[in-house]
Amino acid sequence: MIEVGSHHERPSSSALCTVYVVDDDAAVLGSLRFLLETDGFVVRTFRSGTALLNVSGAPGPDCYVIDYKMPDINGIELAGHLRESDRDAPVILITGYPDENISTRAAMAGIKDVVLKPLLDENLVRCIRHAIQDRPRT
Repeated sequence: MIEVGSHHERPSSSALCTVYVVDDDAAVLGSLRFLLETDGFVVRTFRSGTALLNVSGAPGPDCYVIDYKMPDINGIELAGHLRESDRDAPVILITGYPDENISTRAAMAGIKDVVLKPLLDENLVRCIRHAIQDRPRT
């Protein structure tokens, strides 16, 4: 069995896994792209939920990483729209604005995990790997 949280022992298929990251902060997008690409993921970034929802024709990701607080649509609402459009990849919500109910609301929207923004390093990578590994394959 492979240790999921380790940089040095990652699944051999990680380079084939695609993560879509949605955040309105360009600096956060750049940091997350670097973090995830360094760990072997293919990364596509979006500056808004609307930009993500307007994507068509490309194969979908293995996982979404979505910011909670964005000007056009919040991350929980965006996850709901993804489910309505039959996009079944797991969603991980990131936030710098945690509140006592966010985990409950996120779980009700089908979101796999909530990760606090100051902790976006191995914790996020571990959550993504678990979400992809736990995803039912058809």
